[in-house]
Amino acid sequence: MGILKTRKNKKFNYTPRYYNSDKEGSPFGIEHKFDKYRNTVGNNRGWKAKFSNVVSDLRNGSDRRANRTIFIIVAIFVLIFLYIIDFDLTIFT
Repeated sequence: MGILKTRKNKKFNYTPRYYNSDKEGSPFGIEHKFDKYRNTVGNNRGWKAKFSNVVSDLRNGSDRRANRTIFIIVAIFVLIFLYIIDFDLTIFT
């Protein structure tokens, strides 16, 4: 009956009529959006390899200007939140 079994998808072997496989690449190939920029995405197997790739990406790809901008934006939002909840802001002066 197939109550507990999941149905498998059908596979088709489609090749376009005027497609030349000797050129750049398949127009039907799907690449991840960040493959060109980071090494943390891809076919990494295991938690240890993924974690080491993330740590190396953080060490090599740090941008101080972007980090400072994010810190300033977060600080402004925190001060706005404290003002909204009527926190006594005189402790900062």
